[in-house]
Amino acid sequence: MTIDRRQLLAAGAAAGLAATSEFAFAGPVAAAAAKSAPGDAALNAWFDTVSDHILTVSPEQATSLGLDKGKRAGLKFKLGDASMAHITEDRAWCRAQLAKLASFPDAGLSPAARINKAVVKYALEVGRDAAPFDYGENTLSSSQGESAGPYVVSQQSGAYSGAAEFMDSQHSVKTKADAEAYLSRVHEMARVLRQETERVKKDAGLGVVPPDFILSNTIGQQEGLLAIPAAEARLATALGRKAKEAHLQGNYESRAVSLLEKEVYPALRDQLATLKSLQPKAGHDAGVWRLPDGDAYYRWLLRESTTTNLSPDEVHNMGLEQNKAIEARMDGLLRAQGLTSGSVGDRMTALGKDPKYLFPNTDAGREQLIAYLNGLIANVRPKLSKAFTLQLKAPVVVKRVPVDIQDGAGQGYMNTGSLDGSRPSTYYINLKSTENWPKFSLPSLTYHETIPGHTWQGAYLTETGKLPLIRILLSGFNAYVEGYALYAEQLGDEIGMYDDDWAGRLGYLQAQKFRAVRLVVDTGLHAKRWSREQAVQWAMENTGRTRESMTSEIDRYCGTPGQACGYKVGHTEINRLRDRAKAGLGSKYDLRLFDDLVVKVGAVPLTVLGDAVDGYISSGGKVNL
Repeated sequence: MTIDRRQLLAAGAAAGLAATSEFAFAGPVAAAAAKSAPGDAALNAWFDTVSDHILTVSPEQATSLGLDKGKRAGLKFKLGDASMAHITEDRAWCRAQLAKLASFPDAGLSPAARINKAVVKYALEVGRDAAPFDYGENTLSSSQGESAGPYVVSQQSGAYSGAAEFMDSQHSVKTKADAEAYLSRVHEMARVLRQETERVKKDAGLGVVPPDFILSNTIGQQEGLLAIPAAEARLATALGRKAKEAHLQGNYESRAVSLLEKEVYPALRDQLATLKSLQPKAGHDAGVWRLPDGDAYYRWLLRESTTTNLSPDEVHNMGLEQNKAIEARMDGLLRAQGLTSGSVGDRMTALGKDPKYLFPNTDAGREQLIAYLNGLIANVRPKLSKAFTLQLKAPVVVKRVPVDIQDGAGQGYMNTGSLDGSRPSTYYINLKSTENWPKFSLPSLTYHETIPGHTWQGAYLTETGKLPLIRILLSGFNAYVEGYALYAEQLGDEIGMYDDDWAGRLGYLQAQKFRAVRLVVDTGLHAKRWSREQAVQWAMENTGRTRESMTSEIDRYCGTPGQACGYKVGHTEINRLRDRAKAGLGSKYDLRLFDDLVVKVGAVPLTVLGDAVDGYISSGGKVNL
């Protein structure tokens, strides 16, 4: 089971998804209005078959999209295939579909269809090109879900890590059939765990064993889960709660407990035993350079994460340069406040320890922090008209990361709302320690994850229905998704959210600097053979964040190499394209229309985004999407 937060983000699709798209790109890349062409119908029909296949092999995605109904109702009873045989089939399928896609010549397609074709082609090529790396999670699905990485099971991957949250937050229970489907998936989880364990053993035979620190964290989390009596496990109690809320009569919760005790826990114990058996073989080297064909593997990971062909050295140097430039700006702001002693990192570390910026590390303090986040969201909404003409509702709720997964989870993330509007977007923040979140660090994270970031981007899809299903299923282009959210942080500054908050502006710049640091440490770990400790220390010194938070981040980059590079690469490209639009349009340039364009294009490879901006410029600044 490979569902993760970015598959959930991609799941923010429009209700009433159609087989064809109503958007079109203006200028040389497209016409001023969406028009069909002779080849569109055949291509769209083929897109339907591709979409059906993707949903069939990823039942979790069907559930997240709300498409596990009608003819696909059976998918609600299933989890995906985690076997090596399925991975081999996935790569062969990508090759076959690319051959089929080539039979649709661009000359017979409308501009919108050509854009859709280009997006699908890029995704399939990435899936195909994972073939040389027969270990870890390297498939079309994992590349679209931002979960590609060298280890089947880690502190942040594997069924043990994601299943309970997925079932609790995504699997709806309104009828008895829904409850039976839930139980079927609990049963299926044991199968997925066994398949993962077999692949862990197979990978170990290839010399692919997670570093000792990842193994230790993973083992600790699994031991913690197994220490919870089945009757108290979230997989069981969530079903009991859902059944009760739906007024369903039946012993669903007790049946879930029985499945956990007889099937899931034994499979998890076997996986835990396998991981423990690998500890004597685990080294401390952090990077993928030590794995089979590791240098080529990292280049593939960078390509799928950045949708560019940038080399590790180019990414590393981009990070060094931007880190230096942002640091200079932060130094000026700190000096203006009389904070002159020590490096920028030292001064930010001291600022982050100042009690006036910290919430109490208690349950009451966590509630205060969440209330503060809700206030930030409410305050940014009235200012969105400075950056967009789009009128979106974009509902969002704020929750803490569940305690049972907080040790391996990211620091903050967002799950997009449901297709039918019944479930709003959810902004999760990891509150293991409130000391990781000084008050000035929270606005930029919130604008990134919610409005005008991920929630806003997802709301365009859920509320307008402008993209075809295939574009929703293949929308996990990390450099666009995360680059846009980082750009949204920038918009927060540009529309005035920090005009009366110098510390908040420093927090925003610290967050920007952090993303530049990511470029350096990710490539440092995987291409320049940095140690974990070297990466943690460099990140601490250059961000001013705590050792605990930077250790968690560095470990994340070890589990999903390259993923963290998509943020700043994408953000840099969006700003480059914005500068191009300003220069090309002159007095006709309107920030709001440019920002509308970036959202309306949807998640695409950066090359396709560039084509869209070129069309926008050629049209004289009109957004015909």
